[in-house]
Amino acid sequence: MRVCALSELAPGEGRRVELDPPVAVFHTDDGDVYAIDDTCTHQDASLADGWLEGCEVECPLHASRFDLRTGAVDAPPAKKPVRTHEVSVEGDDVYITLSEAAPNLPPGVGAPTGGSAPSTQGLA
Repeated sequence: MRVCALSELAPGEGRRVELDPPVAVFHTDDGDVYAIDDTCTHQDASLADGWLEGCEVECPLHASRFDLRTGAVDAPPAKKPVRTHEVSVEGDDVYITLSEAAPNLPPGVGAPTGGSAPSTQGLA
């Protein structure tokens, strides 16, 4: 599914895509594009609002870090990885293929309802 234009995602930035559960798409300073579940596995916080450094994103709530390539936790307090999603860039369009693995949602966050159609708000 198309999530945005690459030209709308500046290097070093991330963007939240409203899916169920939400997905974060990141454009690294090296020009690579990655997609992971947007919700930190420790507590309900948007990773798209975190700090991107190299191929890691730091959660804005408690500073857990996740590797964008693998989803692995690189710094506590999170203990579980985030799901990663396949990304392809065709021309200026960024597409993702959602993982079929179950998400690692934090305590208190409900399981997905199955509605994975993206919101068109803010997407070109």
